Amino acid sequence: MAVQRKRFSIETIQVGDLPMLDQQQSDAPGHNQIMNELRAIRAQMGSHQGQAGAESDNAPSSQELTDAQELLSSYRAQIEQCEKLKIELDLIYDAIGRTKQEIAMLHGKSFSGDEMAKVTGELGAVVGGTEEATQQILEAAEAIDQAATALGKPISADQQALLSEEIQDRVVSIFEACNFQDLTGQRIGKVMTTMKFIEHHINVMMDIWGGVDAIKVHAPANIDTRVGDARLLNGPKGLEDEGHASQDDIDAMFD
Repeated sequence: MAVQRKRFSIETIQVGDLPMLDQQQSDAPGHNQIMNELRAIRAQMGSHQGQAGAESDNAPSSQELTDAQELLSSYRAQIEQCEKLKIELDLIYDAIGRTKQEIAMLHGKSFSGDEMAKVTGELGAVVGGTEEATQQILEAAEAIDQAATALGKPISADQQALLSEEIQDRVVSIFEACNFQDLTGQRIGKVMTTMKFIEHHINVMMDIWGGVDAIKVHAPANIDTRVGDARLLNGPKGLEDEGHASQDDIDAMFD
């Protein structure tokens, strides 16, 4: 005797349509509904097997057994697909959650208005302090040059003493101006700490989504859109940079 069974909503979904579940039911309640449907199907399959043993007097025909086996095989395949899909959705959900945490950490510690204003202020102070020290050193060097030139001329002993004192004062001024390096190093150290913090959390997010190599696959091509002189200006050469002319190459052009 054919057993009347309840038809569940998950049966209306074809196996080929299962990958679309993440678009239709991506939130947690949808996942719970799918899993409840699967548990109900399993319970109904078990009850059908129990009824088949209790109703041995009304044994089904071979065709009915074949149909039932095919239906059970279809159910098992759908259940396996749904379980695999659930695992993948859980992994994606976890990755998104971890990425949100990293972004929140960056926003709270590095990209907030106060922190970025502090970094900008430190860099501005570095530029201003360097310019001021350079100007002071150049002025002192110019004064020393003038005093040395005056000492080479026939002058009185009093004038020589004044020029010597002027040279000494200017030398002290140069020493004082060179102290900018210590302040600059401290300010740059603060900026580097912030940049390393940002770099660390960006690397963590890249690792969450498969690492650097996986990200590079989706990176757009690097196209240089600069024109004219801007295309030739690349700044000072780094220690490991290539494609820059050395001082020897430049001197060779004038030989």
